[in-house]
Amino acid sequence: MRTFDFAPLYRSTVGFDPLFDMLDNGGRSDWPPYNIEKIRENDYRITMAIAGYSLGEVDLTQHGHELIVTGQKKPEQGDRQVLHQGLATGNFRQVFKLADHVKVARATLQNGLLSVDLVREIPEELKPRRIAIGSADGAVVVDEAGKKKQISGDTEPQRKAA
Repeated sequence: MRTFDFAPLYRSTVGFDPLFDMLDNGGRSDWPPYNIEKIRENDYRITMAIAGYSLGEVDLTQHGHELIVTGQKKPEQGDRQVLHQGLATGNFRQVFKLADHVKVARATLQNGLLSVDLVREIPEELKPRRIAIGSADGAVVVDEAGKKKQISGDTEPQRKAA
């Protein structure tokens, strides 16, 4: 893994911060690796492999239809010399687009895996409902309490003869 130091360029440029952030992060949108699972009809789970990150280094934000997961690794204290850099230690930002009415139920970080449980909660007024079709003789309709009511077929108001 090659690393470049862009610090000298930071001092002589203005407005290129997103470009340098992308270069610092390696520009990889597939890192960290993740799975998206459908648990039940309206329950989903995103699992991300973020080994080495602590709770204080990971941030989870839902803004509208976007779920944003960011990780900022704090520099380690001490005078260690790394002979081989195989573990990813950089910052990351992963954005997931969420469908309508999907919200984060809970998030946990255990054994290097961040699990985000999502639930789709459709409001009652948007759920499909059954509508009775009447005939000229009348119709049977089910009210909110589940009781059946007979409605006569003649629902037009009577016109008075002039």
